[in-house]
Order: sequence, then structure tokens, then C-alpha cells
Amino acid sequence: MPFSIAAQQAASPMPQPTPVAGPIAPADTLLAVFDDMRDEVIGAADAMPADKYDFAPGCSGDFKGVRTFGEQVRHVAQANYSFFRRWGVPGGVDPKTLSSLKTKDELMKALRDSFAFDDAAIKTITPENAFLPLPGPPKYKMTRVSMVAYAMAHSRDHYGQIVEYLRMNGIIPPASRK
Repeated sequence: MPFSIAAQQAASPMPQPTPVAGPIAPADTLLAVFDDMRDEVIGAADAMPADKYDFAPGCSGDFKGVRTFGEQVRHVAQANYSFFRRWGVPGGVDPKTLSSLKTKDELMKALRDSFAFDDAAIKTITPENAFLPLPGPPKYKMTRVSMVAYAMAHSRDHYGQIVEYLRMNGIIPPASRK
């Protein structure tokens, strides 16, 4: 370990876990992480000015055909509904209905609504159903917990792209301003 990292770690030891009287409910522990990710994605999407929602890096070479900033935001919203729409949670929409959304206001509302839907779905996870199999390709061994993990990984992937688009436009992402 490089000296500077070791020195930093010695100066600020890892916080000790808060004593808990028993197990933490699956929904509570998943939402703690999911909600943090949600706030970063929404904050980054909101940081882009409305007139830049049609921004895409370059139009040729390696960037030909990439999504615009707005299309990235819409894709995350559509995927959020897709991941949890078969869980029987009210408030879901057919992801295809978001295809016509173009403006920042429309896309931000769809993004926020999709994350609210995801939160509602995650709140249905219990110790009894957390690891029961869900329909899907057998090779993925899908459960409610693995679906949440996949949804978070997917959103983080697109968050990284959204951050790059912000930086290409001279905007520091909100999570980097802290």
C-alpha cells in the first residue's frame, strides 16, 4: 500500500458499525444504498441545462450513434420500470410510453417517478421473499435482491456516462462538488 494511502487510513480509522439489536430488513439495507445512487443520478441529470439535453459527444467515429444526454436519462427511467414492473407494485408504466418524451422537464419527471416506483418495489422485499427465484433466464438465478443489484449496476453504468457528458460541457457533477 502506498505510504500516502496508509497514512490517510491511519489518520481516519474506519467508523465502527452502529450496534443493531437484530438483523436489518432486506428492504432497509437495499434502500440505503439504492437511494444514495438514485440521488446521484437525479442530481446529475438535473445539472444539465435543458438546452443541452440533445447533446451527444461527436457525430462520427467511435461516437457515431451514441445516445444523447436526454436519451441516457430516458433509458434509465425506462429500465427502472422494466426491472420491477412484474412485481405487482402499483404505479408502474409501460417503458415504451416514455419513448416520446424529449424535454428536460418531461424526462426529469419520468426519471423521478421511475425511481419512486423502484423504491416502492424494493420496499416489498422481505426476509421470506428476498431470495426466492423470479422468472427469467435460469443462468441468472434471479431473485429480488439480485434484481435490485442489477438495477443499481445499470444505473451506475449510465450515471458514469451522464457524468462524462456533463464534464464535456464544463459542468461539475453535483456529487463531485461536495
